Amino acid sequence: MFFYVAKLGGFLLQPSNVLVGFVLFGLLISARGRWARAGRRLIWAGALGLAVCGFSPAANWLIQSLEDRFAKPDTLEGFDGIIVLGGAVDTIVTGGRGDTALTMSAERITITARLAEQLPEALIVHTGGQGIIVSQQATEAEGAARLFADFGISPDRVILEDASKNTWENAVLAKELVRPEPGQTWLLVTSAYHMPRAMGVFEKAGWTGVAAYPVDYRTRGKEDRMLGFGGASKGLRRFDVAFREWVGLTVYWMIGRSTAFFPAP
Repeated sequence: MFFYVAKLGGFLLQPSNVLVGFVLFGLLISARGRWARAGRRLIWAGALGLAVCGFSPAANWLIQSLEDRFAKPDTLEGFDGIIVLGGAVDTIVTGGRGDTALTMSAERITITARLAEQLPEALIVHTGGQGIIVSQQATEAEGAARLFADFGISPDRVILEDASKNTWENAVLAKELVRPEPGQTWLLVTSAYHMPRAMGVFEKAGWTGVAAYPVDYRTRGKEDRMLGFGGASKGLRRFDVAFREWVGLTVYWMIGRSTAFFPAP
């Protein structure tokens, strides 16, 4: 139930959808006499919001603090395994085309190939099933397995968890499958903006010895705080991603699925 509520809520609360809704509803009611003024105000509010979120640095303000929360470890020696969170495989296109299609978060998969070479004895744990409401022909695990084989990673090193639909299930189901032993250490690979929530969730789920390895950065750092966007679609997409992550942090903390509102190293 939580999965469906989260998906529906994410759609309804997505800033770009809300702002477009303002404009459309404003147009609808502006033709009615007594609602005309309210309609015009909604149109202006929606249009102004779309412009601000699409062209201004607002999206970078939201996402940069998320990305800078966790840094990569100083050394890669001694890790027993690499945990890769789903999100890099487009299950819809993969299922339809029969070959692995990647999303904008592709670095979660591609950088894992480099880590696997640097840690030749480490297990590779990919956790991710189908994070969409309508089931498709492929899971993220299937797509990731194909790429790992292409990268030359032995199947004996790879553990695939293919039932999880969100970050909490990533942590819980992977732990049930892997059964990590006390004293083992793990690299957690996910997008930098998602790392605070992921670390809080994995710790809450009982994982120990987990170190963050953020990838898929969308900003250079603080120098991008005043950098706007040349296209509204780019700014709106980043604003939606960052806003969704802050909402996710809030909800996970409120329902007890994270160790803190904004987990820190």
